[in-house]
Amino acid sequence: MNTQIPGRAEAIPATMPAVRLHAPGGIENLVVEDTPVPEPGPGEVLVRVHAAAITRDELTWPVDRLPATPSYELSGVVAAVGGGVDAPRVGEDVYALTPFDRDGVAAEYAVVPAMLLAAKPRSIGHVEASALPMTGLSAWQGLFVHGGLEAGQRVVIHGAGGGVGHVAIGLARWRGAHVIGTATGEGVESASAFGADEVIDRASARFEEVVQPVDLVFDTVGGETLARSPAVLREGGRLVSIAEEPPEGVSGTYFVVEPERRQLTELAGVVDEGRLRPAIDSVFSLAEARQAFGRVMASGKRGKVVLEVWPPPA
Repeated sequence: MNTQIPGRAEAIPATMPAVRLHAPGGIENLVVEDTPVPEPGPGEVLVRVHAAAITRDELTWPVDRLPATPSYELSGVVAAVGGGVDAPRVGEDVYALTPFDRDGVAAEYAVVPAMLLAAKPRSIGHVEASALPMTGLSAWQGLFVHGGLEAGQRVVIHGAGGGVGHVAIGLARWRGAHVIGTATGEGVESASAFGADEVIDRASARFEEVVQPVDLVFDTVGGETLARSPAVLREGGRLVSIAEEPPEGVSGTYFVVEPERRQLTELAGVVDEGRLRPAIDSVFSLAEARQAFGRVMASGKRGKVVLEVWPPPA
């Protein structure tokens, strides 16, 4: 492969470092090794990965296709395109949530379906942009696609200080909703800092006893919090969860986030309006993948854990 990257006097190399999971289980099965740079097929794009965000428990996902590369959120620059791809173009900054049923993007280069790549938000760097796709799309789909949230409505966001929750606060306020966040511990202060109109500490108050009826409950917590949520819904209100299926007898929607280019484009616009900023907990190099996954599995995080891939450390 000898495609040139505009603005750089370098060709795409034959091999690259990539994080690889060789057996199911924990971080001890992760290694960073040289692998062939993939070539984009029809409808695909080769992205030089600048940053890749990681998610708790994702090392348990690819058990049927090992060895596998983790991470499904990236921000980078288009390095080459496959047949039939008119956009994006070589040299453009892009970001995406990539499909969960194929290799991930914790590598110097990754092949991504062109239809999933959106232009990166202009106002933030690659590290911050890589932290947005999964949390942003989860919040967008929960609030607007499944939840039907509209301006002037009231929404409760459970886990409002967490990774998806803090993005959901920003999006709900952008839409013009009244936002009530529930959280525990340090998340209470975080939810307030992220702009919730009201914040309830679930450790000291039962939210259903203090919240006036709302149009939507968006749950990122599950368990008893989810089971008690119908009590705060007004007639015709909606309950949506990304944590788990509502328990028997509770009417609601559970969904798994899906990659979606159009929604990422809308999210980038909200970011560039200054209405949303993804939170970053910590940043590691590709070579520090084990430490990064150790951090993402630890308690007390505030925001995403990100692998900064390019430029590599000196």
